[in-house]
Amino acid sequence: MLTAGQAGDNPQLMPVIDAIAVPTGARPRCRPQVLIADKAYSHASTRILLRARGIRAVIPQRSDQIAHRRSKGPAGGRPPAFDADIYKLRNVVERAFNRLKQWRAIATRYDKHARNYRAGIVLAAIVMFWL
Repeated sequence: MLTAGQAGDNPQLMPVIDAIAVPTGARPRCRPQVLIADKAYSHASTRILLRARGIRAVIPQRSDQIAHRRSKGPAGGRPPAFDADIYKLRNVVERAFNRLKQWRAIATRYDKHARNYRAGIVLAAIVMFWL
């Protein structure tokens, strides 16, 4: 999903998850087992929505959230579960984004219309992963 450059990523998380439809031969798979995300997605509302959908969140906590929880003492509760081994797999996505950004038109977003920009991303992805 494309948004304006200054728009945050977190508000678009649920629409992106709703758009998932992985073909399996029968009914498409629409719910991931695990969501691996960076600290930008570390918000209580995001974790609550993911938990309600049965999606395991592997998201590190921001330092201000850790300090806030610790300042409350025992009333702060337990920290959310975090699996560092699964989080290491996130680098695959980051490397893919870095390879896409090697295309100058994508990195600088020369295109005025979102449909043209998306078409460029799709074309670059096809070329990258075809080779």
